[in-house]
Amino acid sequence: MRALVVREFAHPSKIPLTLDAPEPKAGEDEVIVEVFSAGLNFYDILQCQGKYQHLPPFPFVLGTEFAGRVAKDSPIPKGCPFKPGDRVFGGVQGAYAERVAAKWKLLLPLPANMSYDQGAGLFVTWPTSYEALVGRAELKPGEWVLVTASAGGVGIAAVQLAKALGAKVIAAAGSQEKLDVSLRYGGADHAIDYTKPNWQQEVLKITGGKGVDVIYDPVGLIKDSLKCIAWKGRALVVGFAAGKIEQLPLNLVLLKNISIVGIHWGAYAIKEPKRVPEVYGALINLLSSGRVTPVVYTEVFPLERLADGLVAIEQRKTWGKVITRIREDDMTWKAKL
Repeated sequence: MRALVVREFAHPSKIPLTLDAPEPKAGEDEVIVEVFSAGLNFYDILQCQGKYQHLPPFPFVLGTEFAGRVAKDSPIPKGCPFKPGDRVFGGVQGAYAERVAAKWKLLLPLPANMSYDQGAGLFVTWPTSYEALVGRAELKPGEWVLVTASAGGVGIAAVQLAKALGAKVIAAAGSQEKLDVSLRYGGADHAIDYTKPNWQQEVLKITGGKGVDVIYDPVGLIKDSLKCIAWKGRALVVGFAAGKIEQLPLNLVLLKNISIVGIHWGAYAIKEPKRVPEVYGALINLLSSGRVTPVVYTEVFPLERLADGLVAIEQRKTWGKVITRIREDDMTWKAKL
């Protein structure tokens, strides 16, 4: 079986593809899934170098997000709603492989209108953005939302979700190409380049001097963005893709009566498990209705070139969700639509 096996910590560009990795064996409450596509994430780059908070023992297969089909030879545990041939998406350590053993409770049905490539980046990216906007920021229709890194995986999802929830969205990115992606695929109302000096003044002009009600920031631009936040605004700390953890001026938090709000979706399974199915249920309804659509980067990387995709993410050359295609889609699902 082909898989990206990490035997020692190294940059992804230094990890060769293993052609004879052992086949996974289903444990209790697990099914075997044939992986068609898997999502690439920035934290994969950290994990294989030993810089991530979750580090499995060696050897381990890299990757977590995937979409695929329950294998014909998979055992079906008692209570499992899936059967062989069902299309699913989910998350498990070891997604960069042809087959995975996954807890069936961590799998969800892939909406009928979506390809495996589109489904590969759903499990972490989309609930992160949904819960950030709905559960943490309590976004209301008509409010202004500023999304930084708006063409990235979580960013483009946040733009689409905010629009679907009735908000007015200002997309912020660092190049014209990414601004165009935010407008074309995300449906943003406005787009600004945050590499330009005093870009916050443009935000204030767009909002009539009020500022934005919600900041969604996966980059590490909260401090700069506070210059254009509205009274009682909520600033969402989603991540630090720029590599630096910020030090915030708390006097602005006081004077503008604002909230700094964190979102760590990975902790919900432990801290707030009842919320997890609520979020996925809402997301699947939105995805199935076509009101939101996953955006996949134009170059889909085969498993043999997976490292190239991770390097492109590291160098911030990509937009949308970057995918590795592990096997070709036989399109049998589409014939049934």
